[in-house]
Amino acid sequence: MTFDKNSALVKNVWVPLILAGVYTHEQVPALGNLRAVVQQVLAEME
Repeated sequence: MTFDKNSALVKNVWVPLILAGVYTHEQVPALGNLRAVVQQVLAEME
């Protein structure tokens, strides 16, 4: 499974949960490239 920064799981689930402090980026599941894409989106927001 391949994700990009516009994937619903990235932009509507994991990024908001990390920004809210519910989870850390280390807690994102290693599902395909999900963790890497979430980290990329967070880095672009800084």
